Amino acid sequence: MICNNDGSAPGGLRVAILGTGMIAEVHRRAAMLAGAQVVGAMASTPERSLAAAQRWHTQPIATLDALAALAPDVVHVCSPNNLHADHVEAAITSGAHVICEKPLATNSQTARRLMTLAQDHGRIATVPFVYRFHPLVREIRARAQDGEFGRWQLLHGSYLQDWLLSPHATSWRVDSSRGGPSRAFADIGSHWCDLMEFVTGERIASVAAAATITVPQRPATSQQSFSSGASAGPLITVDTEDAATIMFRTQSGVLGTAVISQVSAGRKNRLWFEFDGAFKSAVFDQETPETMWLGSEGSIEIVQRDPGRGSADQRRLSSLPPGHAQGYAQCFENYVADTYAAVRGELRDGLPTFADGARSADIIDAVMQAAATGRWVDVAASADGAAA
Repeated sequence: MICNNDGSAPGGLRVAILGTGMIAEVHRRAAMLAGAQVVGAMASTPERSLAAAQRWHTQPIATLDALAALAPDVVHVCSPNNLHADHVEAAITSGAHVICEKPLATNSQTARRLMTLAQDHGRIATVPFVYRFHPLVREIRARAQDGEFGRWQLLHGSYLQDWLLSPHATSWRVDSSRGGPSRAFADIGSHWCDLMEFVTGERIASVAAAATITVPQRPATSQQSFSSGASAGPLITVDTEDAATIMFRTQSGVLGTAVISQVSAGRKNRLWFEFDGAFKSAVFDQETPETMWLGSEGSIEIVQRDPGRGSADQRRLSSLPPGHAQGYAQCFENYVADTYAAVRGELRDGLPTFADGARSADIIDAVMQAAATGRWVDVAASADGAAA
C-alpha cells in the first residue's frame, strides 16, 4: 500500500485530535492504522500544541474556533473530562463526526445533551468502550444471544488497577474539578458496566453502592505521575474515590455485583467478569484475553480465540492466528476502524455510540448518589443503546 510520509493512506479520512496525552497517542496510532491523516492537534497550551504537532508531523490547533477552517472529517476528543462538552460541541458544529473519550461528560444531563446534539446534526459519535472489541467477548455475546447459557442468574466481576496505589502517584483525574465527581467508577467501572450490559443484554435498573478514599492526600500536579517515591511540592485533599463496590438489579430482576479499584496492588488492568446462567457460566479476564472459561454442571471448557471458528464477529475481529496474542491495542484499532466505517456509511454491530455514553453517565450518577445516601437508587432510563 502506498503511504504518505506520516504513514497514513492517501485519500483517507482527515482527523484532528484534541488532547495529546497517553490516550491520545493510542487514538493517533489507531487512526493512522485505519488509513486516516492526522491534520491537527491541540494540547492544553499553545506551546504544548506546537510540541505535539511537531512530534506527530501535523499542525497545531490554536483554538476550538480553528476547527471549522481545518474541516476535519473526525475529531478525537482526548482531553480531560471537564473539557469534553466544549470540545464535542465545537467538533460537531464544525461539521465533524466525533470520537469522545469516556466518560462522555461529568454528569448525565450534559451527556444526554451531547447525544442529542450529535443526533440533530446527523453525526457519527462514538465512545471508546473498547473492551467490546475483544473477539472472545463477542463470542460470549453471540452464545448468549443463541440461548446457550440460559436465563441469567447472577452477574458479577471486578475491574482492578494499582496505578494510584502509592500516595505519591497522582493525575488530573484525582481533581473533581477536572475529572468529575467520580474517578475510579467513572474511569473504569463504566467499562465493566458497559461490557456487562453489552454481553448479557441485561440492563441495570437500580444500584446500591459504597465508595472509599484510601489515600486522603496526593501531590498537586496537572501531570500524571506513577511515582512510588517521595515527591516534592504541596499536597491536595483527594475528593474522588479510589475504590467502589456496587450491587445492582437488572430490569428483569437479575442480581449482580462489581468491585472497582485503582489501589489494588499487583493488578494492572484486570477487568474480569463471570456471568452465570441456568445452563452455563462464562468467565473472561481481559489481562488474559486469548481464552475464555465456560462451565456447566458436568464439565468445564477453556476456549481459545480462533479466527477460523466461532461467531462471525469473533472471526472478524481476530486479526492474528491462534497463539499470537491480541489485546487492548487491537481492540482500540478495531473500534476506530468500525467508527470510520460508520462515517463512510457502513454501520457494524456493537459500535458504542453517544447513546451508550449517556447511558453510562446515568449509571455513574446513580452509583454516586447511592454511595452518598446509602440507599438503593434507580438508574434513569432516558438514554438507550448499551444493549443494542
